[in-house]
Amino acid sequence: MGKTVRLPKVFSRFTRFLNRGEPQYTYPNRSPLGITSPSWTDDLSAMGSVGTLYSIVRLLSTSTAQVDWHLYRKSSDGRRVYGPAEDNRVEVTRHLALQVLDNPNPLMTRYELFERTQLYLDLVGESFWYIEKTERGNIPTAIWPLQPDRMNAYVSDQGLIGWTYRQPDGTQVPFTLDEIVHIKLPNPLDMYRGLGPVQALTLDLESTDAAAQYNRMYFRNSASPSGIIQVEDSLDDEEFDRTTRQWRENHGGVMNSHRVAVLSAGMKWVDTTTKLRDMQFVELRNMSRELIREAYGIHKHMLGLSDDVNRANAVAASTDFAKWQLQPRLERIKQALNSVFLPMFGATGVGVEFCFDDPTPEDAESQNAERDSKVNGLVALVNAGADPSAACEAMGLPVIPFEKQERTYPALPQAPVSSVPEPAPQSQEGTTEEEDVDAQTVARLLKEVFG
Repeated sequence: MGKTVRLPKVFSRFTRFLNRGEPQYTYPNRSPLGITSPSWTDDLSAMGSVGTLYSIVRLLSTSTAQVDWHLYRKSSDGRRVYGPAEDNRVEVTRHLALQVLDNPNPLMTRYELFERTQLYLDLVGESFWYIEKTERGNIPTAIWPLQPDRMNAYVSDQGLIGWTYRQPDGTQVPFTLDEIVHIKLPNPLDMYRGLGPVQALTLDLESTDAAAQYNRMYFRNSASPSGIIQVEDSLDDEEFDRTTRQWRENHGGVMNSHRVAVLSAGMKWVDTTTKLRDMQFVELRNMSRELIREAYGIHKHMLGLSDDVNRANAVAASTDFAKWQLQPRLERIKQALNSVFLPMFGATGVGVEFCFDDPTPEDAESQNAERDSKVNGLVALVNAGADPSAACEAMGLPVIPFEKQERTYPALPQAPVSSVPEPAPQSQEGTTEEEDVDAQTVARLLKEVFG
């Protein structure tokens, strides 16, 4: 008999961990049939009932949709691209993935596809694309956005295995995982579904909508708080109907507000409601606006509010909006395109990647300051003895070829020619002409020349 070899306990535990497969998650909305189905219809309809929410979601969806996209062959050296100066990729202008993305389906353009995609993401935290494919070859031919509140995730003990779409007539349409592109915001309680800002604002949005409905019914019914008509004796049905009808005809509606009421004998008016000024509707509506902007991280300047906005913080708000709001949303769509959509095209989707244009607005002042700083650094490096070409690359400036020239100095000014006659040469033996000029003559000449 062979000798039994016992593995160390640590290694045996590691082997059991490998055989477990993927970890299991909990599903708070899971039904006995294994379907997760969050009820998000009310969250989608909230956009049409709250004005601030509508403005923010429309701003984010349209800003995301108007950014241009390009398809590139990946960097030849495999390095990550940080800017145009380091980008050695080659743009691909003809590709089936580009054609499908530019014309996703007969009902909408790429702009409308991305606009609806971002709209769903900012309302309920997830968006779905159904990828229509050819019968032969299994190649994508169209993209159809699906309403997220109609999508149900089918989960088994092995994890997510498919999706079902509930059509308006109630029928269920199944989809496999390779037919759906699912873009989502992280949900801390559900690994397979998203979570949007509207879910965090449910109570505030309901309060805002209730305040608007109260104001609406206040003006529709009587334009003044209602009360109770108190009678000493009970009224029969005929008297009750007649009193109610007369009161509504004479005092119901905005046009009949503040009319003098005449009560029958034995009737008394009892006021039972709170005045509108005591309910602080203005403060409630303003606070709701602030909470909605806070959940989305939107500066009031981006919504057209300029009560306390100047040019400096308006420019800063536009830059921060592009950097902290648009870029993360575009990056999320980019990851879905490169990781899920492009692999559906087989070999033609290998070695290429989608990329979006930088949405950050140009800031001339900061660009000038950055340029001047780089130039000053370049001058310091060159004066210190660094190679000019290497210094340009180090400072991120274009290399400008030039020839090094010797430094020249300007000539000294010459004294003007004097009209004083030259002195007669002396006839002393052994002296030159210059030595014969006495000190008085030299002083006179300097005075005439230099004043």
